Amino acid sequence: MQLSVIALAVATVVYAGSMQAQDDDYVAPRTEYGQPDLQGVWNFSSVIPMERPAFFGDKQYLTEEEIAALAAQTEAGLQAINSIGVGGYNTFWVEMGGKGDNRTSLITYPLNGRMPETVEGVPVQVGGLGPDEPGTRPVRMVVGGIGKDGPEDRGLSTRCILGFNAGPPFTPNLYNNNVQIIQNRDTAVIMTEMVHDARIVPLDKPDQLSDDIRQWTGDSRGYWDGESLVVETRNFTSLTQSFGVYGTAQDKLLTERFTRVSPYSVEYEFTVDDPSTFKDRITAMVPMAKVDGLMYEYACHEGNYGMMNILRGERMAERRIAEGVSSSIAA
Repeated sequence: MQLSVIALAVATVVYAGSMQAQDDDYVAPRTEYGQPDLQGVWNFSSVIPMERPAFFGDKQYLTEEEIAALAAQTEAGLQAINSIGVGGYNTFWVEMGGKGDNRTSLITYPLNGRMPETVEGVPVQVGGLGPDEPGTRPVRMVVGGIGKDGPEDRGLSTRCILGFNAGPPFTPNLYNNNVQIIQNRDTAVIMTEMVHDARIVPLDKPDQLSDDIRQWTGDSRGYWDGESLVVETRNFTSLTQSFGVYGTAQDKLLTERFTRVSPYSVEYEFTVDDPSTFKDRITAMVPMAKVDGLMYEYACHEGNYGMMNILRGERMAERRIAEGVSSSIAA
């Protein structure tokens, strides 16, 4: 099904109830090393759109009356998803976390809640669950593709190289919005559910990799700033997008802050600073909710049978077309 149908229904939900109040005096429990304890499984799903929809204008927050009106629209949108039938996603797949947060965008800077202008000439690859879009390699989009001649024509999540929500940074999407944090004195491990990637983050070791070494998820270094774990990531490969559908990550600096603000929530804030792609930085805040359970492996690996079947199906379609042409010529 078209991704836009799902996005419309999810973005229209903004929200039933009021967000649980945070205790300004809350102090996170400590690990045996005296550090704030962020360990556990956290869910970053959200019904709030990344960018503020244009019809909200400069409105940052919704009133209770607006929330109620949008909730009614949401119900209709969800029913539309469930009526699409076999072959598409229904509400079983859609995680609807973040209810009660009455913001109109996850982006907090720029102040209009929208992406800043891009630098002239940056590449744009949109992708999606619809037909392939025209384009050339390298394919940096996460979902979709430009063709089916080989795996390099498919998006990075189809190839199981990167998850469509795992970044970094984490960006709420349809499902598998879980992350597990593991700590010891000198290292933090940030393991995502989607594609089951684990970032191993050395703490208080500022030396970065050499500039000529590039990685899909960059090179992360962390340190403690009071109650917050700050993770700075550089050395992204140019084969990924900077943020959203824009640019390349070659010159991107990503700064993430993980702050436990209650027994059941972590405030996750990230800033994308990439002057080669955007004319200003981007900051967003995504609440994370504690998950009372385990995070199971999402067994997605490069060269998986799904990719082989996509390419096999295309070869079969080509053969049938060729046979049809041959038959018509012979007749």
